Amino acid sequence: MNFIEELQWRGMIHNIMPGTEDEFKKGITTAYIGFDPTSDSLHIGSLVQIMILVHLQKSGHKPIALIGGATGMVGDPSGKSAERNLLDEETLNKNIKGIKKQLSKFLDFESGENSAELVNNYDWFKEFDFLSFIRDVGKHITVNYMMTKDSVKSRLETGLSFTEFSYQLIQGYDFLWLYQNKNCKVQLGGSDQWGNIVTGTELIRRKAQGEAFAVTTPLIKKADGTKFGKTAGGNVWLDKTKTSPYKFYQYWINSTDVDAAKYIRIFTLKTQEEIEALEEEHAKAPHLRLLQKELAKEVTIRVHSVEDYEAAVEASNILFKKGTEAVESLKALDEQTFKDIFEGVPQAQVPKEKLNEELGIINLLVVESGFLKSNGEARRALKENSISINKEKVTENKQITASDLINDKYLLLQRGKRNYFVVQFI
Repeated sequence: MNFIEELQWRGMIHNIMPGTEDEFKKGITTAYIGFDPTSDSLHIGSLVQIMILVHLQKSGHKPIALIGGATGMVGDPSGKSAERNLLDEETLNKNIKGIKKQLSKFLDFESGENSAELVNNYDWFKEFDFLSFIRDVGKHITVNYMMTKDSVKSRLETGLSFTEFSYQLIQGYDFLWLYQNKNCKVQLGGSDQWGNIVTGTELIRRKAQGEAFAVTTPLIKKADGTKFGKTAGGNVWLDKTKTSPYKFYQYWINSTDVDAAKYIRIFTLKTQEEIEALEEEHAKAPHLRLLQKELAKEVTIRVHSVEDYEAAVEASNILFKKGTEAVESLKALDEQTFKDIFEGVPQAQVPKEKLNEELGIINLLVVESGFLKSNGEARRALKENSISINKEKVTENKQITASDLINDKYLLLQRGKRNYFVVQFI
């Protein structure tokens, strides 16, 4: 299966310029995608474009990942309702370093003729003065042509700076530079980039008398209409310090059946036959969530590691464990994962010196934490055997000590099956 056919069955093509598929059939073709360096980490919205480059390389072609070190200083108006903050050079360099590290998990930068390559458009723009740019590039694209682009038209009423207006010329020049210096014939990107990409092909035609091509992917939306890659807490990042592996895993495992069927085609390398067989199995027992489990497994391992995936699964199962096994699992959690699991659970803070005194269970439940309303309620719950500390049942005689703490800081209180409460000792 060739590159374009691979993208087609996976539902990853939105627009394609005539002649593009034939170009890929000629032999090794170089194609590029641009990445926005506004953070030192990409988020899962960027995974679509990363996977495009992965399929490109697997099909025998050469991928170029362009980091917009120069364009990051300008700001792409596509899909934006307001002008974004511009970045200084030091911040950009830090961000580019982080992005390169993440791309290295997906692309092979040492595979011979079709090795992936990372370029930074700041390298060819830093010596390009304004007068030279408007003379050598600006004269080839008319204002009328630029005004027809949706990214421009959508912002005319609310206001568009000249800086943003000129963005398509700068991105177009990137394509021209790569065409002339890297023999790059194809630009890839999201559907919101079509106008900018076509400006590049037009610039190549007019200035270099060459022919270039374009492919864009659809913008991913969730079945319920909410934005893909967003949670109540914001973006789902590829960097574990911004989004923990547990939360990352949870994002995928909680996908609906409709979304999981779409995502597994886009974000995994499973074959068409493997996915269709998995869908058949899933349809027989949807409650087992086989699609979601396979999706979450492959993506978490690829972005993080096998160890992070296994830890995320273990953490996800903690609420279903009991007794000694549950205690050991809780004690093994790192602090961030513990906080992620019990995010939203009511909490109270207790001075740590209380542990040096005799801190009985009733005092903790009522006076110190406020988890239960009265001593009488606490005694009744303890007699009913419905109170647990760190998933382990306790009696009225229980005394709290430092050895009970998770991460030397937390206690997990529980009444019944679902009533949780976290005490943090400070």
